[in-house]
Amino acid sequence: MASTPCFDDSPLVAGDVARGVARLFYRQDLVALCEVPLGNGRRADIMALDAKGRVTIVEIKVSRADLRGDAKWPDYLDYCDRFFWAVPAGFDLAPFEEPGFRPEIAGLIVADRYDAAILREPALRPLSAARRKTETLRFARGAARRLLGGLDPGLAGLD
Repeated sequence: MASTPCFDDSPLVAGDVARGVARLFYRQDLVALCEVPLGNGRRADIMALDAKGRVTIVEIKVSRADLRGDAKWPDYLDYCDRFFWAVPAGFDLAPFEEPGFRPEIAGLIVADRYDAAILREPALRPLSAARRKTETLRFARGAARRLLGGLDPGLAGLD
């Protein structure tokens, strides 16, 4: 239950991109968590909720090899209303226009540790009411666990 630092096992730039995306989302009234487990066993790099309860998932890519080697990202699409790719400045954006990366539905964000910019808005693909409730509860309970873990790291041993 203890609060684990996000992107602990990732390149530093991944954490920087996550921070920039979280700042952008915060200004847009979306609250974000990093490394959120999903019901299918996958883990979203960032999940955010807006004031209407819409779920956004962001997949961070920091290298071309990271992008090309990721075959699991379509598994996230059934768990969000909107899906974004997020990359650091200077990343080659051409692959995100290829059909395999679903530019017709996937948004695109460029970020650094201080800010982010949306280059392409994603399609809105509303979740079913049952899935939305499940994911909202998962998000809320995960956030509460992280807060409690920060308050009392000893709670981690009680799981």
